[in-house]
Amino acid sequence: MSGGAAAPFRVGVDIGGTFTDVVFLRPDGLLDKRKVPSTPADYSQAIIDGMRAFCRECGVSADRVAEFTHATTVATNAILERKGARAALLATEGFRDVLELRRIRIPLSYNLDWEKPAPLVERALRFPVKERVNANGEIVIALDRAALEPILAQLQAERVQSVAVCFLHSYRNPAHEKMAGKFLRERLPGVAVSLSCEVLPEMLEFERTSTTVVNAYVAPLITSYLEALRARLSECGIRAPLLVMQSNGGLTSAVSAMKRPVTIIESGPAAGVVAAARLACECGYPNVITLDMGGTTTKASIIERGKILRATEYEVGSPVSVSSRLVRGSGYLIRIPVIDVSEVGAGGGSIARLDAGGALRVGPRSAGALPGPACYAQGNDDPTVTDANLVLGYLAADSLAGGSLKVNRALAVKAVQARIATPAGFTLLDAAFGIHTVANSNMVRAIKSVSVERGRDPADFVMVAFGGAGPVHAAGVAEELGIGKVLIPPAPGVFSAFGLLRAQVEHHAAHTVLVSTADLRYGEVEQVFADLRRDLMTRIRDEGFAESAVQIVPLVDLRYRGQSSEITVPLGSLRVTAQAIRDAEEAFEAEFERTYGHRGETKEFELVTCRLVVTVARGIEHGANWIADAAVTQIRGAERDIYFGGERGMLRTKVLSRLALAAGACRGPAIIQEYDTTVVVPPGWAVALDGHGNILMERRT
Repeated sequence: MSGGAAAPFRVGVDIGGTFTDVVFLRPDGLLDKRKVPSTPADYSQAIIDGMRAFCRECGVSADRVAEFTHATTVATNAILERKGARAALLATEGFRDVLELRRIRIPLSYNLDWEKPAPLVERALRFPVKERVNANGEIVIALDRAALEPILAQLQAERVQSVAVCFLHSYRNPAHEKMAGKFLRERLPGVAVSLSCEVLPEMLEFERTSTTVVNAYVAPLITSYLEALRARLSECGIRAPLLVMQSNGGLTSAVSAMKRPVTIIESGPAAGVVAAARLACECGYPNVITLDMGGTTTKASIIERGKILRATEYEVGSPVSVSSRLVRGSGYLIRIPVIDVSEVGAGGGSIARLDAGGALRVGPRSAGALPGPACYAQGNDDPTVTDANLVLGYLAADSLAGGSLKVNRALAVKAVQARIATPAGFTLLDAAFGIHTVANSNMVRAIKSVSVERGRDPADFVMVAFGGAGPVHAAGVAEELGIGKVLIPPAPGVFSAFGLLRAQVEHHAAHTVLVSTADLRYGEVEQVFADLRRDLMTRIRDEGFAESAVQIVPLVDLRYRGQSSEITVPLGSLRVTAQAIRDAEEAFEAEFERTYGHRGETKEFELVTCRLVVTVARGIEHGANWIADAAVTQIRGAERDIYFGGERGMLRTKVLSRLALAAGACRGPAIIQEYDTTVVVPPGWAVALDGHGNILMERRT
C-alpha cells in the first residue's frame, strides 16, 4: 500500500444471496473492493476469504483494521426459509391466537387460493397467562409467579430456544412482562427472552405481538452468527469494533443487534439506500428512485427532497416485501422504523419457468450462490436471469467479478433452450429476452409500490441503479416507468457495502401516548421524550460513544381523530409547545395530502406515538476515489453482437470501460464493462461520465 501503510483502515461487508461484497477504505484514502461467492453453509467464511485475499495482495496486516461494518441477510433468510429458532409465546389469557387472527387484509383481493403464512410460533407453543392490565395501565388481574411454573415445565420439555412475552397493554404498564421476563431469564439460562415492552412499547396488539415474535424467532440465530463472526475475525487478527447495519439506515453495535435482532432484518437494502442518498445530495439530485438488483432480490426505495423515505411498519417473508399500507398480509409484520424499501424476488439468480398455463414466470425462487445459475457449471439445469443475459450478449464469459468467476455460455444456452424456448415454441433469443423482460416487469412492480402507491410519479425522479445486476436492467426498467435519466455510481456492484462506510451510528426509540392534541399536557409529553432520551443515551454510552457527538431528532405520529392510520412528522424540539404542535399538525396535513390527494374534513388530531432518533457524528467523511479496475480499463475497440428484442433485433454493439467515457458521450447501443457489473445502454439512450465519476444515461427517443 502506498501512503501511510501503518495507518488503520476500515472495512464494509455486505452479504448477498450470491456474492459477498467487501469494500476497504485504505490508509491512503483510496477505496478498494472484492467480490467473492457467498458461502451459505457458513456466511462468515466468505468474509474471511475476502479479507485474507485483500491483505495478501496488498501486503497489509489485518490487525490494522480500525472498524468493521457489516450488513447481513441472515435474519431475512431465516424467516424466508423458516429456519429460525424453536420459539414460544406467552400471551394474556384470551389472546393466544392473535398471531393467527392477524389483520383483515390480504394482498390480492380476488385470489381465492391465497393462504395466510403460518405463524412463526405453532399453537402448541403459545401459552395463555392469567393476568390483565387495562388500557389505562391499571392492574385488573395480578400476575402470580406460581402460575408460570407449569408453563416453565412445558417450555423445558419442548426444548424451546427462545420465548416471546406479549401481555395486553404492557406499553402502558410493563410490570407483568418484566416480572415474567425476570422469572424466565433466571430459570431458563441459555434461552433468549424477548419482552414486547423492550422490543416495541407501542399500542396495537397484533403488531406488537408479531414484532416481538419475529425478534424471538431470529434472536438465537443472530446471536450465534455474530458471536461466531467476532471469533473468526479475532482469529484473523481483527479486533476492531463490529458494527451492524439496521433497517433504519443506522449502524449499531453487535451487542445491541443481538439484543434486538428484529432491527437488522432489512440490513443490506438499507445500506444501499444510505449510499444513494449521499450520492444524490452530492450530485444535486433531490428526488431519486433506487434500483438495487443483486443475485437473489431487487430492492427499490425513494429519496425525496434529499430525504430518505422511512416507514414505521414492514412485512418480511412475502413475495414482495413492502411497507405499503395498500399491499399487506402476505408476510410477517414488524413494526419498527425502517427505510421504506420494496423487495421482490427478482435477481440474477432468479429461476425462470413456465407455469401450468404456459406463461413465463421469473422468481421468486433463486439458484443462490450454490448451485447458482446454470452457467456457473455447479449442477443447476434451470435457466436464471443471469443465464438469459449471457445468452443475449449483455454479459461476457469473462465479465463477472473482473473475470475471477468464469461462466459457461453453452450451459446457459442449453438451460434456456430446454426449459423455456422449446416447450414454449420460442426461438432461443426470444426466450432469453422474455426472461429479461419479465424480470424487468417484476422490478417495475417493486418501484411502483414505493412511488405510485404513495402518490408519486416515477417520471419525476432520477434512477440510481446499483447492485451486481442493476445496471444491466436499469434502462429497460426506466423506460417502462417513464424515467429519462439513470445514474450508475462508481463500483455499483459493491455500492451497498460502500454505504456501510458512509452510514452513521443511529438509534430509535418510541412510546405510545394516544391523546388528542387539543387535550395535550405538554409537560407529560416532554417527560416521555425525556425518558426516551435517557434510555437512548445509556445505549450510546454502552457502545462507547460520547454524548457530545450526538444529534437528537424528535418525531411524532399524528392522525386525524377517528382514523386508524398515522403519519410520522418532525417535532421542532424536545420542548413541547402549542406552536410546535400546530407546526406538526400542518406538516401532517401536507404529507397526508401528498399521499392521499386530499386533506381531511376535520381539524381534530391525535398524537399517537412519540419517537426519538439519536445519531452519532463519527467524523468519517471521505471521498469516493476508487482504485482503478486494471482488468477492464484495458478494453479498447471491442464489439459483440447483442440482442435487444424483436423490434430492435441483433445489433453490433461497442464494449467500453467507464474511463473511455471520459473522452466524451456516446449513443447506444453500448456496453460498459466493469469489475463488478455491466451497464447496458440500449438504442435510444446516450451515455456519458459526469463530474463525480458516475455514468449518466439519458433517454433521447
